[in-house]
Amino acid sequence: MGCCLHKSITLHPGDVALGERGDTLSTLLGSCVSIILTDPRRTVGVMSHVVHASSGRVGTDTTAFGEAAMRAMKQLLLGRGIQARLCEAYVFGGGNMFSHMQIDLTVGDNNIAWAMRALQIERIKVLSVDVGGSAYRRLQWTVGSEAPRVVAVPM
Repeated sequence: MGCCLHKSITLHPGDVALGERGDTLSTLLGSCVSIILTDPRRTVGVMSHVVHASSGRVGTDTTAFGEAAMRAMKQLLLGRGIQARLCEAYVFGGGNMFSHMQIDLTVGDNNIAWAMRALQIERIKVLSVDVGGSAYRRLQWTVGSEAPRVVAVPM
């Protein structure tokens, strides 16, 4: 009997993907946010790369993309018999990619606010958050007991 092969999935803006234990999900984030949802036993995980449209207003453009991503994540989990509300979450990204400009509320801030509000509405426990700042983030998670790895990439 051969062992199963693990997948390596790279998410691009707007993508949502599901992985099983041992699969690796990765993405590069600027002002976008990534939400990872996983069952408490870490057998399955879904990752999103939530894109935005630069409106600068809380709750407008990010909401449409974010809600679509959340729906897709919930559907993928349901396909495995897992209720999203029983999952745990990690949240990453939302950087200020224009830190040289004086902006009161950035696109990244809007994305972070949406992500945290969406998880609160869904009553999903948040395990870890790494958001804001002015660097890109290289995010990688191998579905399993270890936490996702994030590396700051200077601009």
